[in-house]
Amino acid sequence: MAVSAPEELDLIRKSIKALCSRFPESYWREMDEKKAYPEDFIQALMNDGWLSILIPEKYGGSGLGMVEAGIILEEINRSGGNAGAGHAQMYTMGSILRHGNEDQKQRYLPKIASGELRLQAFGITEPTAGRDTTSIETRAVRKGDKYLVNGQKIWISRTQHSDLMLLLARTTPKDQVKRKTEGLSLFILDMQDQKNNITIQPIDTMINHSTTEVFFENAEIPVENLIGEEGNGFKQVLSGMNAERILIASECIGDAKYFVDKAVQYANERVVFNRQIGENQGVQFPIAQAYMDAEAAKLMRDQAAELFDAGENCGAEANMSKYLASEASWKAANAAMNTYGGYGFASEYNIERKFREARLFMVAPVTNNLVTSYVAQHVLGLPRSF
Repeated sequence: MAVSAPEELDLIRKSIKALCSRFPESYWREMDEKKAYPEDFIQALMNDGWLSILIPEKYGGSGLGMVEAGIILEEINRSGGNAGAGHAQMYTMGSILRHGNEDQKQRYLPKIASGELRLQAFGITEPTAGRDTTSIETRAVRKGDKYLVNGQKIWISRTQHSDLMLLLARTTPKDQVKRKTEGLSLFILDMQDQKNNITIQPIDTMINHSTTEVFFENAEIPVENLIGEEGNGFKQVLSGMNAERILIASECIGDAKYFVDKAVQYANERVVFNRQIGENQGVQFPIAQAYMDAEAAKLMRDQAAELFDAGENCGAEANMSKYLASEASWKAANAAMNTYGGYGFASEYNIERKFREARLFMVAPVTNNLVTSYVAQHVLGLPRSF
C-alpha cells in the first residue's frame, strides 16, 4: 500500500484540526463531567468518512492505511479531544480485512463505512485471565449452524455504543489442545440481534472511556460469522493487536504534543517574581525533554505504521512505538502539570482531565512491563521471564 504524499498527509491534519475546532475543550470537559459518550463528535467523524479510512474503496471506505489513520487519532488528541471514543472502529478492521472472507466483507464493511453499523467493541479480556489471553474461558460451542456463547468479558469499552463486537472465545478446551494458543476462535457478534442474551454492566473508572463488563448467556453467532478457521483466532487477532498498538501510540503522541503546547503557552504567559516562569530551566527543561521524547516516539510510530501498511511483520515496532509514546505522553503530562502548578488541578484548565487520560496507556491495551518482556524475549533473544 502506497503512503499518501506529504501534501496529502498535511491535508488530513488540517482537515482533522478543522473538524476538532467545532468541538472545543469545553465540550470534552462536559463529556468527562457527565461521563457521557461524545456522540456528536463520533457522528461528525463518521459523516466525514474518517472512521472508515482503513476500509477499501470497493466496500465504501477511503482505502488508506495505518499511516493516515495514525495522523487522524494523533490530531484529535492534540486538539484536546479523546480519540479513544472511536479508535476501535479502525483497529478492529485489521482482523476482518486480513482474515475475513468475501461474504463477511460484503455484509459488514459497506454498512460500517456508511455509519449504518458500528464496530467499536473488541471482546478479549476476562477477569480470571487478565493479560494471559490463552487462558480465557468464554466458550463458543457449535450447535448445528450456529455457535452458543457463554462466559464473561471485562474492560470492554464502547459495548453500549456499538452494534457489533469482534469476539474471541474458546472453541476447544485448553486441556484438549497441544499448544495453549490453539482452540481460540474469532467471531463477529451482532450485539443488537442478541441483546436479550447479553448483559452489559458499566464500570466506573477514573476516566471517561465507556468501559464495561459483559456477560453472555447462550448468545448465538451464525457459523458464517466465524472469522477464518475455527481454532486459529489467536493468530488472527494478533494483526488487530498490532494495529491497536500503533493507533494507541498515535493517540499518546497527540497527547504529548497537547501537553507540550499547553505548557509552552502557559510558561510564556505566566509571570511570577516579575519574570516569565518559562525563563527558569527547572520549568523549560522538562518541557523540552518531553518534546524530544515525543518526536522520537513519533519516528518509531511512523516506522511501525509503514511496515503494517506494507504487510510486513511489525510486532516489535508496534509494541515499541506504544511503549515509547505512552512513556513520552506521561512525561509530558507531568511536565505540564508542574508548569501549571495548582492551576493544573482545576478542571477549567483541562490539564487534569488529559492527565488522567494519559495515564491509561501505561497499562492498556498492554502494560509497558509486558512490552518490555516481549522485546527482551522476541527481539533480544533473552529467556522467557514468565
